[in-house]
Amino acid sequence: MMYLQFQSALRSPVERVWEGVMSGAGINDEMRPLITMSMPDPACRLDALAFQPGVPLFRSQLRLFGIVPVGVSHLTLLSLSPMTGFIERSPMTGMRQWRHERHLAPAPGGCTLLDTLEFEPRCFPGVARALVSLLFRHRHRRLCRRYG
Repeated sequence: MMYLQFQSALRSPVERVWEGVMSGAGINDEMRPLITMSMPDPACRLDALAFQPGVPLFRSQLRLFGIVPVGVSHLTLLSLSPMTGFIERSPMTGMRQWRHERHLAPAPGGCTLLDTLEFEPRCFPGVARALVSLLFRHRHRRLCRRYG
């Protein structure tokens, strides 16, 4: 099992950041241009979908540079705490296990966003770790650009 953690101090209130990280458009904005995820509706909000812990919300195609299909994720939340965070444990192409915990906390002048990842790739663990690290460093740079 591999573990990675990324934290950013954002200059926006939790409520504004929560709105973005729960929306399909916001999720894709974090990952662009490296990866995009298909959503049931471009205006999709994760916190507005019928949520049952451990039951997939939807099937999403992962596309490299928004074009080349590279895998599928069955987006599955274990928990969802409004304005605080979520725990995702999604079956995903290329991963035996994938767990992504995102936590938001108020902080002076804005909030902090913490992503904790636990994953086990099916093959090439060193390459997988480097790619996941690259993607989440990129996501945090985009979050900092968007939310100050």
